[in-house]
Amino acid sequence: MNSIIEKIGDQTLIIRLQGELDHHTIKLLRKEISFCLVTQPIRMIVWDLKNVSFMDSSGIGLILGRMREMEPFGGQTMIVHASPTIRKIFQYAGLGPYIVTAEETLKIEEVNK
Repeated sequence: MNSIIEKIGDQTLIIRLQGELDHHTIKLLRKEISFCLVTQPIRMIVWDLKNVSFMDSSGIGLILGRMREMEPFGGQTMIVHASPTIRKIFQYAGLGPYIVTAEETLKIEEVNK
């Protein structure tokens, strides 16, 4: 799995995940993101799932774990471009409120221009 971690401004990380997200592929990614959270004043993570073809429970754990790391700092999480299948899984896992629709994504992109 290739992923791109991009810092936008001083406090936002955009994590563009690609391919399959399972327990084999998240170990290094988890370390990279956690390092960013410890060494930089990150207050928002945007998870872009547009190019994710598969996600198991370890992918959900990756997102939940980073949410817990950011909780003491009042950090926020946003999930964009989730497929209908992943959206349903996230609803069951309690992550539904963090999913942003395509329309909302366009508005966010306009603000960041």
